[in-house]
Amino acid sequence: LGAVHKYRKLLGEVLAASLFLQLFALLSPLFFQVVIDKVLVHRGLSTLEVLIVGLAAIAVFEAILGTMRTYLFAHTTNRIDVELGARLFRHLLSLPLSYFQARRVGDSVARVRELENIRNFLTSSALTLVIDLVFTIVFLAVMLAYSPWLTLIVVGAFPFYIGISAGATPLFRRRLDEKFRRGAENQAFLVESITGVETLKALAVEPQMHRRWEEQLAGYVAASFRVLSLGNIASQSIQLVSKIVTAAVLFFGAKLVIEGNLTVGELVAFNMLASRVSAPVLRLAQMWQDFHQARISVDRLGDILNARPEPTMSSGRAALPPIRGDVTFEHVGFRYRVDGPEVLRDVSFDIRAGQVVGLVGSSGSGKSTVTKLVQRLYVPETGRVLVDGVDLAMIDAAWLRRQIGVVLQEDVLFNRSVRDNIALADPAMSIESVIRAAELAGAHDFILELPEGYDTIIGERGGNLSGGQRQRIAIARALVTDPRILIFDEATSALDYDSERVIQDNMRRMAERRTVFIVAHRLSMVRRADRIIAIDRGRVVEDGTHEDLIRSNGRYANLHFLQAGINDNR
Repeated sequence: LGAVHKYRKLLGEVLAASLFLQLFALLSPLFFQVVIDKVLVHRGLSTLEVLIVGLAAIAVFEAILGTMRTYLFAHTTNRIDVELGARLFRHLLSLPLSYFQARRVGDSVARVRELENIRNFLTSSALTLVIDLVFTIVFLAVMLAYSPWLTLIVVGAFPFYIGISAGATPLFRRRLDEKFRRGAENQAFLVESITGVETLKALAVEPQMHRRWEEQLAGYVAASFRVLSLGNIASQSIQLVSKIVTAAVLFFGAKLVIEGNLTVGELVAFNMLASRVSAPVLRLAQMWQDFHQARISVDRLGDILNARPEPTMSSGRAALPPIRGDVTFEHVGFRYRVDGPEVLRDVSFDIRAGQVVGLVGSSGSGKSTVTKLVQRLYVPETGRVLVDGVDLAMIDAAWLRRQIGVVLQEDVLFNRSVRDNIALADPAMSIESVIRAAELAGAHDFILELPEGYDTIIGERGGNLSGGQRQRIAIARALVTDPRILIFDEATSALDYDSERVIQDNMRRMAERRTVFIVAHRLSMVRRADRIIAIDRGRVVEDGTHEDLIRSNGRYANLHFLQAGINDNR
């Protein structure tokens, strides 16, 4: 509504043009009345010539005004579309990570697409409603001047129009809900299938997926058909009432003409006015359906708009200067869902700036969760996470994340050039900075071998590169902003041993003046770390250097000797 209010002046101009066009529409019945009652009866050709010239002039002016109105309306609605779309996308990206992890991608995409229905209703339908209401009253007043009895027949049909629309509304709403639900399921299934197409082909399950898609598509088409059928039944019922009204007006109007209470021209003019009144009423009936469509769209979109975004900078929140990198966990407990299992239990440790810390443990032990809390992607259920002694609950999340570099096990690359992917955080970054980061990540040599070097488009999700190449570009992207905290979350799992050796050899340079977290199953990546924290079932069970933990013969030592035995067997 705020966007619509912002362009109220332009919409007001569209409304004014529409009102003038409706006034011209009021003149047409009067022209026909004069032609029939004056020109034809009295054979006044001179009068006819004047009327034709006047009618032609009005037609030209009406065409010009109609063109201007259409241009203004299209221009205004496009601007509203852009503003609403930009606001929605900005809000969507401001939502916490937990929102997206609780919903399928297709569901969110389907909800965003509902914005078009809302915009159409707020601009086109609402504007039409104002115009129709105003001129329905004007036309009825003119019709009363012609014949109160015939006007009563026209007005008497209004309750039938309202009754038909109101009667169809509950069923119409249920069927619209079903249509949206099935459409969202189709969208989610399509996104999931395309994203995982390599897996589908590897398993040769295309026939099963095809059958499932056909079943889902058939369900959506059937739901759409039920909505269309119900709307058609309601529309045809209203049209039937309208035709009965037209027949009644002609019958009783003809009797009035025969009785001498109405001229033929007046009857023709009245009938034209009656059709002008019926059309807005029919549109209002359709608009009632549009209103419920928009209402459902608002409900669907409300899932996004009503979700609370991540806290941003305000007067009560602290803006950090460039951080040093001290990280402290104080009795942190965390679970992803309120009713879910506890992922971290009473986790406490203190890491000094510049330390390289390895996080090890079995899958699901909580290692990656620790790094997500450092990024403030989640908030602890109990305890505190502090950076440089400041509680992350008091820090603007965006400000913090700009100073943290993260490399995930499966980082996403975008359909852009290599340079644009590395410099994603700062597109204006110099090529020299990009190259330095690529060299540090061991990516520079293979990038130079690409067809266009750093300007090579790498395809969606980096599809034109190998897994190891994608990962090294992701590492370069994390390094290029010179972050104070660097997180490697299984970052070398996709690398071959030569590439991993390059990363290990460069690790000291990468870690200079930075706090580094290395989450790894390959213990070779954390062996040289200043500290190694072993986590088991959400608890810190060991903390020390590689040598200390080997001597203690605990959880870390068991993992180390297990991997050493596997490598010896190889």
